[in-house]
Amino acid sequence: MGCTPNASHSPVFLLLGLSRARISPSLLFLLFLAIYLATIMGNVTLVLLISRDSRLHSPMYYLLRGLSVIDMGLSTVTLPQLLAHLVSNYPAIPAARCLAQFFFFYAFGVTDTLVISVMALDRYVAICDPLHYHSVMNRRLCARLLALSWIVSIAHTMLHVGLLLPLSWAGDARGNVNLPHFFCDHRPLLRASCSDTHSNELAIFLEGGFLMLGPCALIVLSYVRIGATILRLPSAAGRHRAVSTCGSHLTMVGFLYGTIIWVYFQPPSQNSREQDMVASVMYTAITPLANPFVYSLRNKDVKSALHRLLGWRKVDS
Repeated sequence: MGCTPNASHSPVFLLLGLSRARISPSLLFLLFLAIYLATIMGNVTLVLLISRDSRLHSPMYYLLRGLSVIDMGLSTVTLPQLLAHLVSNYPAIPAARCLAQFFFFYAFGVTDTLVISVMALDRYVAICDPLHYHSVMNRRLCARLLALSWIVSIAHTMLHVGLLLPLSWAGDARGNVNLPHFFCDHRPLLRASCSDTHSNELAIFLEGGFLMLGPCALIVLSYVRIGATILRLPSAAGRHRAVSTCGSHLTMVGFLYGTIIWVYFQPPSQNSREQDMVASVMYTAITPLANPFVYSLRNKDVKSALHRLLGWRKVDS
């Protein structure tokens, strides 16, 4: 569609995604506040456990600590603003803040997916080549892989921010543009724009698809080799122990990549805005919340470290 004369590159966006929700704003506020606090507390606890307990100073937990920091950032980019808008009659965000939120959301989000794939590589080395695990997946390599994930993520995000900058949005008489979402996400911004967004859509499917395909291929290949190795183990106890070390990671892989593919890599006509928003809530709020609990409830080492930490606090008190 064409842009009207009052179209602007820097409008004020009204985030109206939850304005039609059947749940009252007060209940939504309490719900998302509880989710945010539980996310921060859970991930902070996991970071403290891994940092303080020497038994958790292994490559897998080094990567998991980095993932927890990323999840806290991902949650903080969206939920505090959502909470503020739930108690406001004017859920507005200027264009500059909207693009800043977009940048940090994608920087944290893409890094999250890349670190998840690095953790699959870690599990592959641990199970398929256990004798060389600590020499291959050493602290230096893990730090470099984390740094590379951030570099790739920031470069990817800057590309898409650059493609958003030339776009215009036609607002109402006050210059406000209604955005049927609860944060500045890619799809809603493109749908609301009156400019030609074909280059943006092409970048999502080609560059964004390639960025997702690479980590997905690494995860699939790693688990194919892991599965073949597990099947060759002679004892049932050994097979069970090997599978249990991958269960938490596989849970997060399915949860994370499932919601990303649902929201960003389906043609716009295939899913409604309401379905997009539900999947976005799962990705932005539930996934960061689930990470520390999935890894703690299904991991004996983390549970033992938590017991030791609580016992240490009891003695000190």
